[in-house]
Amino acid sequence: MADTPVDGFHAVIPAGGAGTRLWPLSRQGAPKFLHDLTGTGRTLLQGTVDRLAPLTGPDGVLVVTGARHVDAVRAQLPELSGAQVIAEPSPRDSMAAIGLAAAILAERHGPGTVLGSFAADHVIGELPRFEAAVRAGVEAARAGYVVTIGIEATEPSTAFGYIDAADPLGVDGAEGARHVAAFTEKPDAETAAAYLATGHYWWNAGMFIVAAGVLLDHLALQLPPLAAGLRRIAAVWDTPERDEVLAEVWPTLTKIAIDHAIAEPVAAAGGVAVVPGDFSWDDVGDFASLAPLLAAAAQPDDGSRTLGEESLVQRLDAPGALVLTGERTVTVLGIPDAVVVDTPDALLVTTRAHAQQVKGAVDGWRSRGRDDLL
Repeated sequence: MADTPVDGFHAVIPAGGAGTRLWPLSRQGAPKFLHDLTGTGRTLLQGTVDRLAPLTGPDGVLVVTGARHVDAVRAQLPELSGAQVIAEPSPRDSMAAIGLAAAILAERHGPGTVLGSFAADHVIGELPRFEAAVRAGVEAARAGYVVTIGIEATEPSTAFGYIDAADPLGVDGAEGARHVAAFTEKPDAETAAAYLATGHYWWNAGMFIVAAGVLLDHLALQLPPLAAGLRRIAAVWDTPERDEVLAEVWPTLTKIAIDHAIAEPVAAAGGVAVVPGDFSWDDVGDFASLAPLLAAAAQPDDGSRTLGEESLVQRLDAPGALVLTGERTVTVLGIPDAVVVDTPDALLVTTRAHAQQVKGAVDGWRSRGRDDLL
């Protein structure tokens, strides 16, 4: 049934990173997934759990986050038990985070358990279509594939990696799924346009669905020490030995993204499938991408947007200005497409055209030793 949880399916939510292109709102101590960036009253993390819980049931969500963020995650998600929040002692990239969750699920529920990994800081619309894609992905995963959900590209974007789809998969319940020929890195504009013209490229949103045992077996072939280390930690995760083994093994684990560790080599061997996702998706990569996500109700019709109290903002000859404000009043005069982010200890003034360069501001303060701003 479309409105019931998927039997044997668990959602893994890696919640990490600093979101430096959304500085000074997003910081290392309070990354973007902990913020309500779309004005819905729910943070990006809460929104992610909201859309996944109906597919897994209340006990089927695992959040993997850094030790410094555990308390904030638990405060935002009181419905999760302690066993559903997995704390990493230090960042080891996405393969270690997702692999640890897979190994723990295999210990708790068996290697046939299917998990789906979904980032904590993405915005997704048309939820029935998203749910349909996930259900199709689970069926393909049960057939032994590593499955990714490819987002239908609406423009030749240079901001995303791409998935090159090949022949139909032919798995019952996974209609529309295709074999993946290859994953490609972020292209230049000309290459991106050529991709779209073929009709068989999708954006890579980093969503993966796979049986826990299949993932761990692939990892054992590609990176044996990493697979062995994760299995060793998972074997004692729910015992008093956890902290001792974690302290010994975790720092030795290979730091690598799941795309490079699993997706790319397994695709080359024919083991990856893609399910097309015909829902809206945004990774909220910078302030330019954030602006269209803010509700347009009761806001100016010139593309301007406010995150905060609209009554505190005044725009004069500044169409398209994005203002994120707390308690102070902000006036933007004569700067179209301005971006103003006002926080208690830092102020950013830029334009949408320069949104991708905000990371440079973070690097600049870091070079000056201002770790308190990071």
